[in-house]
Amino acid sequence: MKIIVDAMGGDHAPEQVVLGAVDATVEDKDVFITLVGDEKAVKDILAECVYDESRIEVIDAKEVISNDESPTVAIKQKKDSSLVKAYEALMASKDAEAFVSAGSTGAVLVGAVLKMGRIKGVSRPALAPVLPTLKGNGVVLCDCGANADCKPTYLLHFAIMASAYASAMLGVENPRVGLLNNGVEEHKGNDLMKETYPLLKADEHINFVGNCEARDILSGDFDVVVCDGFSGNVALKTAEGTANTMLKLIKEGIYSGGLKYKLGALALKPVFKSVQKKLDYNANGGACFLGVKKVVVKSHGASKRNSIKASILQAKLLAENNICDKIGQAIPKKTTEDEE
Repeated sequence: MKIIVDAMGGDHAPEQVVLGAVDATVEDKDVFITLVGDEKAVKDILAECVYDESRIEVIDAKEVISNDESPTVAIKQKKDSSLVKAYEALMASKDAEAFVSAGSTGAVLVGAVLKMGRIKGVSRPALAPVLPTLKGNGVVLCDCGANADCKPTYLLHFAIMASAYASAMLGVENPRVGLLNNGVEEHKGNDLMKETYPLLKADEHINFVGNCEARDILSGDFDVVVCDGFSGNVALKTAEGTANTMLKLIKEGIYSGGLKYKLGALALKPVFKSVQKKLDYNANGGACFLGVKKVVVKSHGASKRNSIKASILQAKLLAENNICDKIGQAIPKKTTEDEE
């Protein structure tokens, strides 16, 4: 299984990306990696590593697309960028099954659509991270930022794609799908939610269980939560911010409470470490971009080697599970005006 990796994407590229790629080949002997980026910089890092040289190759790319650039303009103009050349390598090789990048989210998404194209029938691809839950089963949030303005058909397709993803990634049979809304009652919500509800309820490809309020996203009562990209991004960032704030408040409380609090914290250290691990993106891979013709995993921009490794292994798992084919089989085949 060949995985194409954007070696120059992310805050800690290329060092942490290259090290993560090496770690992935060490952990999984069936992984072959193509690193795309500044050849000299990448090979200088590889020279300090012990790895199977037959399973890592390098494609030279002199340019980098930054977060400050217009994604569409950059993809079209920066032909020698690591991102563009990575997509070209992905589509040129039949053996290449997946792509991983920690670079500009907008550029990764635009590049996937322009360079690969959508799966037939998919109205809009969507970004879908897996979040931790109270019950430990994980929940797929779809969409979390690729489509700020949506139509009911888009959300229906998000539900179908995310259900296939939950089955492949989380091993869930017949995933429970919820619609993010401002109340659990069927009549609640804006026009988009009111029109989407009956579509989800009627579709045989998904196990729709009703509306999901934001406070219940991480409850473990849903395997998939569907929403427009604007609401999903707000929900995701709110959850991240709340978790970070709570951890900081607990830490401040411990250090300001004297010896008794510090002794109590010492006793609870294994619990704190367990919670921190569940919330650590460095251990949990990235968000899959569902709806394009090959597997694309977007790692967090601040990813280090462990997160890159996890994203590569995640991409391999999804490719092995034929996630793109399964989405193509589940999506209604009739062409809509949104496909054109």
